[in-house]
Amino acid sequence: MQFSKYHALGNDYLVLNPKDGDLPDEAGIVRICHRNFGLGSDGILYGPLDTDKADFGLRILNPDGSEAEKSGNGLRIFARYLFDAGLVKNEAFTVDTPGGVVTCKIADNAESITVDMGKVNFGMDHIPVDGPEQADHNIGQKLDINGTEYTAYIADIGNPHCVIPQPEISKELACKDGAVIEKHSLFPNRTNVQFLKVIDRNNIEIEIWERGAGYTLASGSSSSASAAVAHRIGLCDKEITVHMPGGKIGITIGDDFAVRMTGPATRVAKMDFDEEALGFSV
Repeated sequence: MQFSKYHALGNDYLVLNPKDGDLPDEAGIVRICHRNFGLGSDGILYGPLDTDKADFGLRILNPDGSEAEKSGNGLRIFARYLFDAGLVKNEAFTVDTPGGVVTCKIADNAESITVDMGKVNFGMDHIPVDGPEQADHNIGQKLDINGTEYTAYIADIGNPHCVIPQPEISKELACKDGAVIEKHSLFPNRTNVQFLKVIDRNNIEIEIWERGAGYTLASGSSSSASAAVAHRIGLCDKEITVHMPGGKIGITIGDDFAVRMTGPATRVAKMDFDEEALGFSV
């Protein structure tokens, strides 16, 4: 199988065109994504696929073998792959994901990619949650994690997010408590977790624990959800730069909380996976 590897601010994906190989089973995906036993990545993008809903179809697989509904970084990478393959130019085009149809546009020289990510919905009625609905979503949901009580804001942009504002954030915090929150009983389908620090009205910083992938240097959907929450609870304006360990993403929030995301995607390599590696234990 031949893969094209890209990264979006350090969040790396392998693109597998159906013409170059069939999508492996769950165990195969885990091995291919493994950084010691495989090619190493934060997931696999399988496409372009035929669809009657958009110009291209896409499936997004996490490194644990599960399937994601949507990925902002994955969409920018997929758009860059389509551009490099000569399948699109600089005109806008649409991509159908399990989390909804999005519109992508590639800047001149592919220096950045803009994705209309869709509308952010707030509150527990939009994602599978085991617990009572809050009358006012701005109140947030109380979570007691490892002895700390957090106020978490639940947001959905085609995939689920749990955003937790904090005065100070760190990788250690994301790894320690984010891993617990991802699999908290409140979220029967698990959730993505972002710890959010507001810098000023137009800048936020986040640390990310990604569902099915773990600690992540950058995330487009996490940036979208976090920025939308920061605006919704009155901490930020509509134009927000999201700072992450891997770099920065620009977010614009519409009146209806529709999010436009702009950021880079970088080509890394063409990689041939030898199926001999499927025989090794992970």
